[in-house]
Amino acid sequence: MLSRKHRVLSLIAAAELLAMSLWFSATAAAPELASEWGLTATESAWLTTAVQAGFVAGAFLSSALTLSDVIRPRYLFAGSAVSGAFFTAVIATFVDTAVPAIALRFLTGVTLAGVYPPGMKILAGWFEEGRGFAIGVLVGALTVGSALPHLLRAIGGVGQPRVVLYGAAGLATVGGLLALFVEPGPYQAPAAPFDPDAIGRILRDRETMLANGGYFGHMWELYAVWTWIPAYLVASIAANGGSSESSSLASLLAFGTIAIGGAGAVFAGFAADRFGRTTITSASMIVSGISCLASGFLFGSSVYLLVPFVLMWGFVIVADSAQFSAAVSELAEESYVGTALTLQTAIGFLLTTISIQLIPVVVDQVGWQWAFAPLALGPAIGTLSMLRLRGLPGASKLAGGRK
Repeated sequence: MLSRKHRVLSLIAAAELLAMSLWFSATAAAPELASEWGLTATESAWLTTAVQAGFVAGAFLSSALTLSDVIRPRYLFAGSAVSGAFFTAVIATFVDTAVPAIALRFLTGVTLAGVYPPGMKILAGWFEEGRGFAIGVLVGALTVGSALPHLLRAIGGVGQPRVVLYGAAGLATVGGLLALFVEPGPYQAPAAPFDPDAIGRILRDRETMLANGGYFGHMWELYAVWTWIPAYLVASIAANGGSSESSSLASLLAFGTIAIGGAGAVFAGFAADRFGRTTITSASMIVSGISCLASGFLFGSSVYLLVPFVLMWGFVIVADSAQFSAAVSELAEESYVGTALTLQTAIGFLLTTISIQLIPVVVDQVGWQWAFAPLALGPAIGTLSMLRLRGLPGASKLAGGRK
């Protein structure tokens, strides 16, 4: 039988998986929405970028008010997930132009800032040993949840964008309700008082900021690839003689590319608890950074080469994500771990708003073949940051002394 803490892990992972289906709901439906509403390429990109921007705004607000440490995490999680589901359902029901859709996607991003960081704090309260594995499972759930809209589109949403939007809204509502059944763990710090100086202390902590540096490099790549991999796949299949209208195939491959990262996050969590956080994160970023460049050489190749490549890339690109969060939970001031995690994600997602918008600019200049090459800079910088952290005394706090 599962132990109590592993039952909590299963429950919060399921809640996270369902709630995060909101993230790419409009992105998956974007081809149909663009046709129905007459969207430009820039407006279509903003259906995703607005979520990133909203998440950043929500996370900075949450950090400034230390909401993740003042409000019980399960209540913040549940209320945020249900609110995000409501905004998504409003798009499906009432919206038929870009501006209100983008505004509602921004608000959806704001609510998701109350889902992901509180989920990490809940698990940090249950897991002292094996924390990397636990947060890896959570990020794995987030990854599969982020991919779900592409699956909804592949199995019945091509030509029917509201199927994708309503489906994601329904799943997120269930996820929010599940979170209400999660109890605080024995290692969860009590609710902390509002402290405006908490962020300053976090920003001045060298080890914490180096762990953040690794996360920022990782995020520069991650969401830009997740956002644009369907378009890359359609263009690559077409360049190899396939139909440029292979929407279902591209959506299915996009789902696989993103979803397989769930297995990568769990594997990396298990490995990082045993071999060290800086070791696993550095190895993951090196492989994913090389993949940014390799995508150009494999563009237009046979699907027998392309499919295993994007699945491998999808496995490693998010494998390290949870370990940056686990590292911050071990390095930051205990009473304000929730705030430290929220601040980390806020800055990381702010970077994604730039890299997501960068890709169409690169495509206009060099086409889809080399669209992902500039993203390799992020993993390179992130790797250097984690290797620097490895050499500092504070790194002994990581994974029980396993750097």
